[in-house]
Amino acid sequence: MTADAAARWHGSPLTIGTSGLGDLGPDGDPLLAPTRTEVELAIGMLTSPHRLVDTSNMYARGRSEAVLGAAIRELDGLPEGTEVLSKADRDLGSGAFDRDRVWRSFEESRTRLGLERLPLYQLHDPYTVTFEQAMDGANGAVQGLVELRDQGLIELIGVAAGPSDLLARYVRTGVFDVLLSHNRYTLVDSSAGDLMQEAAERGLTVLNAAPFGGGLLANGSTNTTRYGYRDAPQELLDWVARLRQVCADHGVSTGAVALRFSMRNPAVRSTVVGISSLRRLAELDSLLAEDVPAQLWDDVAGLGAPPSTLTD
Repeated sequence: MTADAAARWHGSPLTIGTSGLGDLGPDGDPLLAPTRTEVELAIGMLTSPHRLVDTSNMYARGRSEAVLGAAIRELDGLPEGTEVLSKADRDLGSGAFDRDRVWRSFEESRTRLGLERLPLYQLHDPYTVTFEQAMDGANGAVQGLVELRDQGLIELIGVAAGPSDLLARYVRTGVFDVLLSHNRYTLVDSSAGDLMQEAAERGLTVLNAAPFGGGLLANGSTNTTRYGYRDAPQELLDWVARLRQVCADHGVSTGAVALRFSMRNPAVRSTVVGISSLRRLAELDSLLAEDVPAQLWDDVAGLGAPPSTLTD
C-alpha cells in the first residue's frame, strides 16, 4: 500500500451505489441498449451532490457500467469533481479470477464506461479462488491490480467483500489502499467494526456499503423480510419492529438512523448507499437532514444485541 493512500483519498461522506442500475433480472439480456429511464437515473447519480459513484464489472452483468457510460457520453464527460469507482470481477462463465482476468475485467470496465483510467479498482468478492491463489505473485488477481496501479491506469486498489475474516487477510498484506465491507456494519450487525478500525489504523481508506442491510432498515421497508440477501428470522424482524418504534418515539426515520450509524463511525470515510430510482436518490438528502438526538443511541443500545443472520 502506498504510504499516502489515505491522504490521497478525495471522496465524499456518501457514495452512490449502482448494483441495481440496469438490472434486468436473471433472464434479461445484458447487451440490451440502456433505456431512457436507466440513463436518466445514471445522470442523476453523476450530477448529485454526492460525487462518488461506485459500480462493478459484474453488476447487472455489465449493464451498470454500460448505463453509466451512456450517461457520461450524454453529459460530455464526468461533471467536475465527480468520479466513478469500479471493481474487478471473476469471469461469470468459468469463475476464473487470476491476473489475466483482472486485466480483462479492467478493459471491459474501461470500455463500457468510456474512461481511460479509474481512481479506484477493487478486488470484488474473490470467492472462486483461495486467498493464496489471489495473492500469487505471478498469476494472482492481486498481481493484476498492482500492475494496473503501477502503470497509472488506476490510482488506488481495494478489496471489497462481505466476510470479515477473509477481508482481514487481505488488509494485513499491506498491499491495499482501500477496504470496502458490506452488510457487516449496520444497526443489526456491527461485526466488521474492529476490522474497520484496524484498517484505518493501517492507513487504508474504509468504505462501508449497504447500511440498510439490503432494505430491511430503510424507510418504507416494513414489509421487507430479508437482510443481507437472506431471509430474516422472526426474532430479527421483531427486533427491527422495536427499533422502528424507538425511532418513531424520537421523531426520526429508521433510514436516517441506519445511515447515521455508519457515518458517525470515524473509521468510515464513506458510506455506500445503493440507489434504484430517482426518488430514492432524492430521499438521501432528506435522510441526511434529519436530526438524530443523542439519546436515541442509548435507547437503541437498550434493545439489546440484535439477532443478525450473518455468520462468517
